Amino acid sequence: MTEYGNLPDQYRVSFQGVELMKPILDIKGFLALSGNLPVVDVRSPAEFTRGHFPGAFNIPLFNDEERSAVGTAYKQVSRKAAMMKGFEIAGPHMAEYVRKAWEVAGDRGLLMYCWRGGMRSASMAWLFRTAGIPVATLEGGYRSYRRYLKASLQTPVPLIVIGGMTGSGKTRVLNELKKEGIQAIDLENLACHRGSAFGALGQPAQPATEQFENDLFQVFRTLDPARVILVEDESKSIGSVQIPDEWFRQMKKAPVIVLDVPRSVRIEHLVEEYAGFDPELLKDSLTRIRKKLGGERWQRAMRALEQKDFHTVADIALQYYDKAYQYGLSRRDPDTLFTVHSNHGDPRKTALHVIYLLKQKEKLHLPV
Repeated sequence: MTEYGNLPDQYRVSFQGVELMKPILDIKGFLALSGNLPVVDVRSPAEFTRGHFPGAFNIPLFNDEERSAVGTAYKQVSRKAAMMKGFEIAGPHMAEYVRKAWEVAGDRGLLMYCWRGGMRSASMAWLFRTAGIPVATLEGGYRSYRRYLKASLQTPVPLIVIGGMTGSGKTRVLNELKKEGIQAIDLENLACHRGSAFGALGQPAQPATEQFENDLFQVFRTLDPARVILVEDESKSIGSVQIPDEWFRQMKKAPVIVLDVPRSVRIEHLVEEYAGFDPELLKDSLTRIRKKLGGERWQRAMRALEQKDFHTVADIALQYYDKAYQYGLSRRDPDTLFTVHSNHGDPRKTALHVIYLLKQKEKLHLPV
């Protein structure tokens, strides 16, 4: 195996003159190699779906029912009984495990983890090494990765929030800022949701909240924590996922650059973004905010939708969304609010205005 990336010396060993990676890596060594080597999660499919290392391949030692059976044997009989049950289940599948591992590893090695870094990953590592695949397991397993993730997201960073009322084009501006080399995290892209009653339209299925946190950390750890990081203003929930408390607390304290975009421009943005969807899906989305709109406004919006008057639909929806956003903004420290006016709605021009403001680091009290 030759692909080590920038693995520090403490994660290397030499055996009979051949350089190898250590058989067990701590979380820093595991992360250092994960950019160069495939990662295998040997937990059950349900565990994997709830949350896994981004990009990991699932080669489960047990399926969900089998894992339950082994756990029951451990609790109700003994550790020895659980081990025998595990051998009975896994034995006939060993060749299949190896075949999948060869497909994933290619001519490289593998990184591997289970929940605690215990018998599941140790057993599979033994099997794969026997088949000639170099393997390193994660000390402490997936649990240690999650602890490290939570601690990292608590680290104070120079965070700035891009705000603005619905339809302001915040995501478009954020993407333009990324093109200019500004560090930014697109939370809505990670959540597969645009953050409103209409936010699921055109999006893939949302990840579980735990997986969202993993994906957020995967992006965060590639950034320089000494430089400004921009995120879009969001509520705690983005669709069905929750922003981690550690990160959301920083967002609520961060300065906010508010994009001031005329209502007419915002309506055009919304029509451009949503008018092409199935009218039935739009009706379902409107119904989700029926109580918040009020019965009369909701009925007017539904009539306008039936007439394909999407501008009126957007205008009515904004009556609720604007009020809600203004309330949220009023709860922030006014000294942390900075406005960028954008009469044109051009995301690139607006991004350049934001960059100009960012350069006034004394005003924002943050390093840039």
